Amino acid sequence: MDCELHHTAWVWWSTSIAVTAAIVATALVYLRGWRRLRESAPEIAAGCKPWMSIVGLVVLWISIASPLSTLDHRLLTFHMLQHLLSMTVAAPLILAGAPGPAILRGLPPLVRDAAVTFLRSDGARRIGRWLTNPIACWLVGTGVVIAWHVPAAHELSMRSHAWHFVQQVTFFAGGLLFWWPVLKRSSGRLPASSAPLYLFLATLPCDALSAFLSFCGRAIYSSHRSAPATSGLTALQDQELAGALMWFWVTIAYLIPAVAILLRMLSPRAGEIRSAEGKGLVTSLNLGTR
Repeated sequence: MDCELHHTAWVWWSTSIAVTAAIVATALVYLRGWRRLRESAPEIAAGCKPWMSIVGLVVLWISIASPLSTLDHRLLTFHMLQHLLSMTVAAPLILAGAPGPAILRGLPPLVRDAAVTFLRSDGARRIGRWLTNPIACWLVGTGVVIAWHVPAAHELSMRSHAWHFVQQVTFFAGGLLFWWPVLKRSSGRLPASSAPLYLFLATLPCDALSAFLSFCGRAIYSSHRSAPATSGLTALQDQELAGALMWFWVTIAYLIPAVAILLRMLSPRAGEIRSAEGKGLVTSLNLGTR
């Protein structure tokens, strides 16, 4: 038992250090690239919002790599909070910071040239068009949430560190894809008039899952039934609280942006508001080859 506990602690610390290093490296590359863009292409740098992406990376680190992240094995409520932070806070903040051009510009020359060559390839463009299709983004974003809350999948992630890491990565990646059509409408693939409906429809499967967790009347995850009692909550109370948290959080996280988009559409200046992200990325690709 002691050996197993030591092994578990070592795996967690090694994974946490690796994830922390990756997040810090991403932040440094972003800031380096942004400073370079301010000198060589200030019009592109103006579209970047470093503070938003950095805050998003910090939130991501807190949810998946900080000591607090270990609570998700004890409390289903914290597990729920963890994936909500990754998908509805970290992911949209990072995207809103327009990190693509700055990260490309911040990479070492050899890596940047290889990345530009890949991004310009026909295969990468086809994959990009498919991945950023609003229907695919919606299905992936909502499907990740539902799939990982199926008891068998959830228990697999609780028993295996490797699968737990896969779960965290897919929550974050699903969040990036889900928010892409909403925040990157410069591609024209999701009209502003469709964004509120896109967000509203995403609340429905989450609401159904939340209602099931809150009202099914039994603790459905064996890993949390056998976990030590924390904060005086029983396993069923913990599950009901997790369901209520998801219900409230998703409603706020999706419907507030939907209302904001509707108000912007109705404003007199709605026709004048355009994002420069698409042009910025193309120009950055050209700069990357210099």
